[in-house]
Amino acid sequence: MEIKEDGVCYHETKFIDEHGLIRSTKVPVVQQLALSGLKDLPNRFISVSQDHPVVSSSILDASRAFPTVDVAQLGRTQELVKLASVAQEWGLFLVINHGIEDSVLHGVEDVVRGFFGLSLEEKKSSVGTYMDVDNLGYGQNFVRSEEEPLGWIDRLAMKAAPSEASEGLLVWPRNPANFRQVMEQYAEEARKVCNHLLEALAESLSLEKHVFLENFDSENSEIKVRVNYYPPCPRPDLALGQHPHSDASALTLLMQFGATGGLQVLKDAKWFTVPWPENTLLVSVGDLMEIMSNGRVKSPWHRVATLADVERFSVALFYNPPSQAEIEPVEGEGPSDESYKKVVVGEYVRNSYKYSLPVDKQPMMNFAKN
Repeated sequence: MEIKEDGVCYHETKFIDEHGLIRSTKVPVVQQLALSGLKDLPNRFISVSQDHPVVSSSILDASRAFPTVDVAQLGRTQELVKLASVAQEWGLFLVINHGIEDSVLHGVEDVVRGFFGLSLEEKKSSVGTYMDVDNLGYGQNFVRSEEEPLGWIDRLAMKAAPSEASEGLLVWPRNPANFRQVMEQYAEEARKVCNHLLEALAESLSLEKHVFLENFDSENSEIKVRVNYYPPCPRPDLALGQHPHSDASALTLLMQFGATGGLQVLKDAKWFTVPWPENTLLVSVGDLMEIMSNGRVKSPWHRVATLADVERFSVALFYNPPSQAEIEPVEGEGPSDESYKKVVVGEYVRNSYKYSLPVDKQPMMNFAKN
């Protein structure tokens, strides 16, 4: 639902407060704020999370820090060693030769740009906004209180799998008309890549090849889609596109276009800007993979910086076992004395959404560790 007051357009969103009551709040439409040419940042977008200095990616040896994993070569020991190394050191890695045709990726970019190129009225008539655990539809999701700072972001969110997940909901844009077709095709191609990486990660960690993939199935495993739009920000020193978090997924597959330099990862108590070129896919380890691997790989704590003069888009696909599936850590000692518990996927995901601006991986600490 759209509200307009004093020339400012708002999304109306709902959240559950600390007493378990459903409340509603108004959230400014960030794209409209950016188009208005404002010079100052509205107070609600000023971030309080300025606790670590940013280290420029130019300082990093990008070829060492983020080696590109050649998916087509993952049958070879050398590439598996590289995969294990970067997954354990950073929790994310670039991939090439993944098998997804350029035409599919360009199609995703075209429909995403097509949607965000519509007027606000056209967007609102094309897709709805819903409140549930996944905050589907169009708007700004994961608003958990009226006090927390907001991200400088507008979003689209939907489930591409299972196929019946969106029945009865207006969460797929009807304009562009081929939006759903294009995104579902991309999701199915991405599923093949993720399945291959699940097997390769297991092998790279000296585990049985199918130990992770056996938690997934073609009919009920979930692929959640989040399209993130970050317009130019008048004060990138004060705002974040997304606040620090880890992903409640097994694997997250990301593409970006429009600009680079937004994604940052925390390592050794410093924020590093990820050297992630346009037109290259990036894979991030999620919380569920950390649990399944018994901590052999860990989900990275990351955030998104804002940019002053350019707009940036990213499309994230979150690949999860079925919501009702129970996953457990693999046998054997992990890299530390910490041990992980069995969790039901859907319960873990719902629990992770309850935290308002966590300062560390609280969902993991409180729900999945002994």
